[in-house]
Amino acid sequence: MNRVYNVTMSTESIIRTRGLCMRYGGNYALKNVNLEIAAGEIFGLLGHNGAGKTTTVSIITTLLKPSLGNAEVCGLDTLRDSREVRRQIGYLPENVELYESLTLRENLLYFARLSGVAEPDRRIEDVLQFLDFTTCMDKKLSTFSKGMRQRAGIAQAILHRPRILFLDEPASGLDPQGVIALRQNIQSLNREMGMTIFMNTHSLSEVTKTCTNIGILRQGELLYQDSLSQTIAAFPEHASLEDIYLRIDADGR
Repeated sequence: MNRVYNVTMSTESIIRTRGLCMRYGGNYALKNVNLEIAAGEIFGLLGHNGAGKTTTVSIITTLLKPSLGNAEVCGLDTLRDSREVRRQIGYLPENVELYESLTLRENLLYFARLSGVAEPDRRIEDVLQFLDFTTCMDKKLSTFSKGMRQRAGIAQAILHRPRILFLDEPASGLDPQGVIALRQNIQSLNREMGMTIFMNTHSLSEVTKTCTNIGILRQGELLYQDSLSQTIAAFPEHASLEDIYLRIDADGR
């Protein structure tokens, strides 16, 4: 008999989905996903390619309309209150798209004005100081490495002071130094700015080092959600998160 783990729900959440389904023709990308994330978590959503991670994030960030069910961010419905939801969130895609011919400062100034950020020059200075990135302020994006682009993307995503930052495969393509810098930025945003972080990732080692909570999707179904510490304690016979992940994935089949 297949075993699917129960999901422990929080009474107060900053992100909530109920009965979330996404269907393309006769195929379901998501099936009845009930997800809750509390404010202040660094949440890692895990799953194989095609598990539904990107679809989940696209719905929560107002980019897709679900076939059934609903999603809420900061108590706001992602369909009815989509404009206000977008004010509450920042988003960093896997491949950061900024203007190559412009400097970092020029890129950020453009997006700050587009988002209606008050005192954009001061805000840009504050963000780049926080990210320890002021030395690159007047360099063109065309000269940036992958890691520098990721940091520029984070700067752009947090200009408007979002409560939640979504990261899609943030460590993809980064060298070890870039991964460490990214991890430090994520932890600083969470700890010092109180930002809730939601990340899709394949990197289980980074989840272990960065995340406070995890969820596991398989073929569009949420098999598991809990804190990382409780997850490790619940599977004492397994030496690593990778082993735990494979166990949960296998039991959910």
